[in-house]
Amino acid sequence: MTVADAEIVVEVTGPVATVVIHHPARRNAMTPAMWRQLPPLLDELEADEAVRALVLTGAGDTFCAGADLGDLDELLAAGDGSIAVAAEERLAGFAKPTIAAIRGACVGGGCQLAAACDLRIAADDARFGVPPARLGLVYPAPTTRRLARLVGPSAAKYLLFTAELIDAQRALRIGLVDEVLPEERLAARVQEITASIAQRSPLSLAAAKEIVDDRAAPSRIAWWHRKALESGEAREGISAVRDRRTPAFAWAPPPADD
Repeated sequence: MTVADAEIVVEVTGPVATVVIHHPARRNAMTPAMWRQLPPLLDELEADEAVRALVLTGAGDTFCAGADLGDLDELLAAGDGSIAVAAEERLAGFAKPTIAAIRGACVGGGCQLAAACDLRIAADDARFGVPPARLGLVYPAPTTRRLARLVGPSAAKYLLFTAELIDAQRALRIGLVDEVLPEERLAARVQEITASIAQRSPLSLAAAKEIVDDRAAPSRIAWWHRKALESGEAREGISAVRDRRTPAFAWAPPPADD
């Protein structure tokens, strides 16, 4: 694939899709075209039964320095209905496990995308910031609430009020990231996690994600329990434990109207 100067690039290796934010001239800042590109790419990857996990990262040594300020008018005019919020919400609603692999700057729109992932694994050189107060902007309500749920109200207010950058260790302490390790170990650790996820039941993972994210009504939770039995996933998992073998989980999501 020929990579444009500003583009979202997708690489699929085995059961793992890697989505790369590629805009090196602007430290991987997201342009309007990139925000628009993300949801349909996620639709394709979600529909691909071979994909079991998704990794979001940035090209080179930077995750994402935010939204491209040269194109900010379009984002400002739309408020909570912006293309950035639409991309964030689609990423948050992705049915399979998502991991942000973070190096360098993870600021503004970059932090927005990282927070929308299920897990965040950071290199020790990562820096995080939420700068709307420095720019006179109002952060989108869905984004602000997601940040507060992730780190708690006090830490969210600190990030929003000060607009200061924090280092990876502080991000770990407040719950913004799940692990911090040396930069040279980041890729290997993310590969370990995705390899582990790929061996787990897709049904169990999809159900867990819906329930943890509080998107499953009681009837939907009952549906998940029923599907665990009807699909054979539970029987396969229990048999594999008894036989001391790796389970061969094969469940795939049904059509949306099932």
